[in-house]
Amino acid sequence: MGEPALKQAAATQDRLWRIDDLAHGAGVSVDTIRYYQREGLLPRPQRKGRHKLYGPEHLVRLERIKELQDRRFSLAAIRALLEAAGNLEGIFGGGPATQYTFDELVARSGLEPVLVERLRDTGLVPDPASFGRVAYDGADLDALHAIAELVSAGFPHDVIVEVAGIYSAGVETIERQVLDVFEGRRGRHWDPDELADFQARSAEAASSVIPLVSRIVTYLHQRTLQRLTLGAIEGDRPQS
Repeated sequence: MGEPALKQAAATQDRLWRIDDLAHGAGVSVDTIRYYQREGLLPRPQRKGRHKLYGPEHLVRLERIKELQDRRFSLAAIRALLEAAGNLEGIFGGGPATQYTFDELVARSGLEPVLVERLRDTGLVPDPASFGRVAYDGADLDALHAIAELVSAGFPHDVIVEVAGIYSAGVETIERQVLDVFEGRRGRHWDPDELADFQARSAEAASSVIPLVSRIVTYLHQRTLQRLTLGAIEGDRPQS
């Protein structure tokens, strides 16, 4: 059965296939399907007599795995994303990313390797494995290009590293507290069913919520910086 025919059958939700038909329709090998099963990435097939049969949910899952692999997620991260409730595209979204090794990232950044290593140690450009990737990508490179502009503006490396460490630690602390709110460990007392419904709706809306939250955070950052800067200037003024 070819891929178009298999997808058409899947749409009817009334077909079951043997593993070789599923592999052919999904564009993967039989061994790949068996490997995904061993790794817990695919649900178990149905048994009918001596045969193991696969349905539309297996085809959809295989397509999802392929999509996440194209976006450079590790198998461990793919497993976690597949098991997560709701749609997390707002957090883990993005098209296929250009892959960089650490050395390639350094070379493209235009920064001294020692500086990038120090920034990595602060958590500014963390190990890709820590957020489910198998390599650095364009987002990491963009952050280092911003650092390169600070260097060009005359900021000392020690100052950049110190500030990077403050922001890295501070942002993680804030995000952990926010996560506690969404997990029901902080703030209001949730009814279990109400919390589950809220979490599901939040995950489904992540793609639109994350940019809105980013705008609010940017606003707060700007206003806080303005307020603290003005306070510092006024503090330096001689008393009349």
